[in-house]
Formats: sequence, structure tokens, C-alpha cells
Amino acid sequence: MEFSTVLWWFPFVCTSLLILVSIVREKLGTSLSKLPPGPVPLPIFGSLFKLGKKPHESLAKLAKTHGPLMSLKLGTLTTIVVTSSSMAKQVLQKHDQSFAGRTIPDCLRTEKNHHEFAMVWLQPYSQWRILRKISNSEIFHSSRLNANQDIRHKKVRELMEHVNEKCVSGGAVSIGEAAFVTVLNFLSNTMFSVDLGHLDSVSSQEFKAIVWGIMEEAGRPNLADFFPVLMHIDPQGVRRRMTNYFAKLDDIFDRIIDERLQSKETQTTPDVLDKLLEYSLESNPEIRRPHINALLKDIFVAGTDTTSSTLEWAMTELIRNHEIMEKARLELQQTIEKDKVVEESDIAQLPYLQAIVKETLRLHPPVPLLLPHRAETEVELCGFTVPKHTQVLVNAWAISRDPDTWERPTTFMPERFMGSDIEFKGQDFELIPFGAGRRICPGLPLAHRMVHLMLASLIHSYEWKLGNGMTPENLDMDDKFGITLQKAEPLQAFPTKI
Repeated sequence: MEFSTVLWWFPFVCTSLLILVSIVREKLGTSLSKLPPGPVPLPIFGSLFKLGKKPHESLAKLAKTHGPLMSLKLGTLTTIVVTSSSMAKQVLQKHDQSFAGRTIPDCLRTEKNHHEFAMVWLQPYSQWRILRKISNSEIFHSSRLNANQDIRHKKVRELMEHVNEKCVSGGAVSIGEAAFVTVLNFLSNTMFSVDLGHLDSVSSQEFKAIVWGIMEEAGRPNLADFFPVLMHIDPQGVRRRMTNYFAKLDDIFDRIIDERLQSKETQTTPDVLDKLLEYSLESNPEIRRPHINALLKDIFVAGTDTTSSTLEWAMTELIRNHEIMEKARLELQQTIEKDKVVEESDIAQLPYLQAIVKETLRLHPPVPLLLPHRAETEVELCGFTVPKHTQVLVNAWAISRDPDTWERPTTFMPERFMGSDIEFKGQDFELIPFGAGRRICPGLPLAHRMVHLMLASLIHSYEWKLGNGMTPENLDMDDKFGITLQKAEPLQAFPTKI
């Protein structure tokens, strides 16, 4: 056999041996626990090939056969999948503490060890509790959000000025991109007192591409997660690409932080960065520069992507459903005086608009598979045993489309929430787009305010139509999977001033 042929086969043989060794080791260490039912696994790979390009949909189909509490063998990784509101309540409420751990994707084990400093991925111990307390009190507490209301209104006014320019020029508005920049600039003004983006700018598009790159890589099925012996190899290059994305964000944040530390001038009103640096300079071992950088990355990545994506889906559904759009606009006209701008205080008087947002989050949850939980101890769950360190996935997308819970589950029908007490704040497990329990998304209060304010403003002042002869019935509704669900084809719509 030629040497070149041997070289070609050598990596494959070595990889196969490593996988076999890891499987034998894992089987020897696995207790004879009674796992929930699931598909019969293939040798070595288990049910990996059943995940497909859209795991949230594939897992929902499997659950129809194996039940709402299902176990899967993904390589050497045992995974429990939750696909009903009652099972989600068991995991996220009754056994919340036991399932509060995180399974860490290999892509986050970058050169700077993002997972060791990021609140989103830290295990639920003292460091996580301190960071969570700081983010809740300094960023997402209602008093802080109330204090920053003028910033949100200013950024939404800038959004409306951008829409008006497009209206005058006859151009189309890229809804997702415009919403992204609006949220980005609100966050950057709250955190740093500066704008990080500009509508219609190349730099803003590049920032958005970095954010989606992170979401896509973190949600991508990765062999290194299913066969830990391959972590050092990074066979798909996922960790390498993620390291590159994080480095670009760190360059932006490091420059801002360094300028703040070197500046002798203080902000007239201290912003969040001032507060974070104050914690750090007090020699608090729990809050150091790497924690600040990781917190900034998590807030900007999650905050911009989920909020802008939700607004884009909402506008897409309204353009497809003209009667619902008109009903929402009529509610706005009856509530807000002519030529007056929408303010946050108006939202409480707009129940149909609130129902539209709920229905959007039901059909298009920003995070279809909630970030992976991990069993901190062995847990008895509905007659089954979940071994310690087992990964647990909650399929929020499947739960919010469960035909046993929702009438006509795939139909956009905001009326289902009129007169209903169901909210998306973690107490009603039929609708958990932001999770529930101690791991619920801390940015939920901000997302709630931004989505309602932007959506109300866009439909109150403008009619929206599609271009290029496209009809609402032909509008592309496909999505692309990452940690979040984005529209596969960005929404481009033409505004007309009312």
C-alpha cells in the first residue's frame, strides 16, 4: 500500500479508535438507571443522524413516537428531551435546583475560556449568583429600565426617521437589520453612553454578522460535544471560528473599557460600565476584567439577536395577515392621539398588540431549544431516572405548538390570548420562549419593552407592502437554526406614511 494512502486513512483510524475507547469508558461508568424511552441507538453514533438540519423539528417528531420525556444517545452523550408543558414544569420548577447546571458546548472553550466567566454558562454557584444579582440590579431591574426610558424612546425615534427616509425615497426597509441596530444602540448607550451602530451602515451589518455567527456556531451539532475525546482536535473547526468571533467582539469592548479606565473624566450620569468597573476596582475577586468582557458579550449577543428577530417575525406575520394588522392599527388609533408618538406607557392600554407579541413568541420562540440544562444530581422524574450530569433539552418550540394545548397550533391567531391569563414570563409552561426557573433569561423585561414599543411604532405610522410583485401568501417563512431561530430570508418591506 502506498504511503500516501496510509496517511489518508491514518486520521480516520485514530479517530475511530478514540471514539470506541470513549464509548467503552462511558458504558463502564454508566449506572443501570431506568432512562425514559427513546429511539434505538446506532452503534457508536447513537441517534446523531436523527437530529437533521433543524433539531427542534426533528426532536418534536421523535417525541410523537417516544413521548414528552424522551432519552437519546448522541454519541457518548446521554440527553433527555422535554416536549410538553407538564414535563417542562417538572424540570424547570419542581426540580429546578437539580437541573440548574449547564452542559458546556465545546465551542465556548475558547482561548480565553469564555465559559468560565460568562453568567449564561457558569454553573449555579457563588460566582453565577453574584453576576446574576449585578445584571438584575444594574441592568434589567424595573427601576433601571424606567430610568433608561428616554434612551429607548430616542433610539425608536431614530428608527422611525430611518423608515421615513425610506418612505420618501421609495426604498425598502430591512426590518430585522433596522431593529438590530436600534436595540444595539440602546444597549450600547445604556452600557457605554455611545452608539455602536448606524442604520444602513456596513459596520452595523458586520456586527450583526458576528452575532449571528456566534449563534450559529453555538447551535451547530458538533462532534466534539458528542465525543469528548475529539475536543483537542476540533474536527469541524467550530471552536476555531467561535474564537475568531469572540476576538472581534473583545477588540471592540477592550477599546471602550481601556478608554474609560484611562480617561480622567467621569460620566455625568454613571452608566453600567462605570458600575462594573467599580465592582472590579474594589478588588472583588468575583468580578474581574474577564467577567466584564464575558457579560458584555452575552448581553449584546443575546439582547440584539433575540429582540430584533422577534420583531422581524412579528412584522412578517402581520404583513401575511392584513386583517390582524388593521385590527392592531385600529386599536392604536383609538388609544393614541393623531400625530402623537407611541410611548411605553401606552402599551398597557393595547391588549391586542400584546396578544400579537405573545402569538409571535409562541410560533417563533427566539430560542427553540432552551440552552442545555444539566442534572447536578441523579433525579427521579415521573418514574424514570435521570443520571447525574445528563444533558437536558427543553424543546420550547414543540411545547408552544403542542396540539393538546393549542387550538390550530400552526395558525397565527392572536385572538387566542385575548382574555387569557397566559404570559411568557416563566410561570405558564405552555409558553416559555425565555425559559423558566432560576435560569430564565434575565433580559426578558428589556425584550418585552423593546419589542412592543418598536412594533407599535412601525404599524401606527406606516402601511407596509412587499416589493418585486411578491404577495403575502408567497412570503418565505422558512427559518435557519442556531441557538436562535432567524428568518432564512430577511424581510424587506416598503413603508407608506399613513
